[in-house]
Amino acid sequence: MKQTWRWFGSDDTVTLDHVKQAGATGIVTALHHLNDGRAWPLEEVLKRKALIAANGLTWSVVESIIVHENVKTRTGNFRELIDNYKASIRAVAEAGITTVCYNFMAITDWTRTDLDYPMPHGGTALRFDVVEFCAYDMFMLQRPGAEHDHPAERIARAEERFKTMSDSDKARLERNLIEWVPAREFVYDRQSLNRMLDVYKELSEEGLRENLFAFLNEVVPVAEEVGVKMAIHPDDPPFSLFGLPRIVRNRSDAHALINAVRSPSNGITLCTGSYGANPDNDLVAMAKEFAPDIHFAHLRNVTREGDGSFHEAEHLEGDTDMVRVTMALMAEERRRQNAGRVDWEIPMRPDHGHAIVDDIGKKVNPGYSCIGRLKGLAELRGIMRTIDTLAPHDLG
Repeated sequence: MKQTWRWFGSDDTVTLDHVKQAGATGIVTALHHLNDGRAWPLEEVLKRKALIAANGLTWSVVESIIVHENVKTRTGNFRELIDNYKASIRAVAEAGITTVCYNFMAITDWTRTDLDYPMPHGGTALRFDVVEFCAYDMFMLQRPGAEHDHPAERIARAEERFKTMSDSDKARLERNLIEWVPAREFVYDRQSLNRMLDVYKELSEEGLRENLFAFLNEVVPVAEEVGVKMAIHPDDPPFSLFGLPRIVRNRSDAHALINAVRSPSNGITLCTGSYGANPDNDLVAMAKEFAPDIHFAHLRNVTREGDGSFHEAEHLEGDTDMVRVTMALMAEERRRQNAGRVDWEIPMRPDHGHAIVDDIGKKVNPGYSCIGRLKGLAELRGIMRTIDTLAPHDLG
């Protein structure tokens, strides 16, 4: 697989030189300074591509061209925003970038309650604690109707937890949940979050899904025309937050999306961590079933904690069999090669590494420390090198 690396631009403390030293050859990035729904100018795309190329690397995947909330709700200037999205697809295609990872998560992006969860090895990981989230939703945000979205036992635990939280604990939790995510185009406070929640109040799961399919019906033909593959990222976590609908959580959701607009340009990002946080998802089976429609892979692992909580695990630990997932993806690559496809290689990136060694205490984007991801990439590279030696019938 094509070994790639998420890079947040020139302000990223993990530099392009670091990426080369890690052994990745492809970059996954976006025009973060323009990622507010406007059309990306070709000259800006080419400028970013040239910067990456000057450092001996290739811009392999766009992650992401933002899907504006007005597009998800089909309100306000959504028509203009969809036209802008089409123009951005054309611009990245003209620059020679042919994979676009995007998501359709309402309001939130990936969400964690803890960005520095202590691990036994002395480093830290990302974690989602359902009890802490419930405490915020019920007793800090005080969202109307929240009591209907959490089990009674969880609410009782959350109330007890909330009573023990200091002001700094509460500030940390709020910052992690609504004020910070890398590469988000804007952040929220309680007032603005509640205003956005009101916008979604009447939008059901089925309504949001219809809006996604309507969006795809417009943009996928453009992507197919210019040779771009759209790869949707699953919801993270794969369950409702703040009462919002979630529509990319499992096998059934992925199947519905692929069949809504049948096209070689309409596919998925197999994020083993996001799908893996849902115990109903069999990641090996999904990697095999959706193989022809997987255009990008985020390889990371999570350990589920039994009550819906989970934390980011080492790449080869956790609840997903990363060896067998990788075997399934590489079997698909061989199938594409045998079919004569020039685009047979599936780009992958190590995702959400632990903060370890010299990255502990450093200013880094949580989940995107250098050494933790380097370790994960090295482990995944070892798996891939081993699989490369196997005969086709051994891949299963």
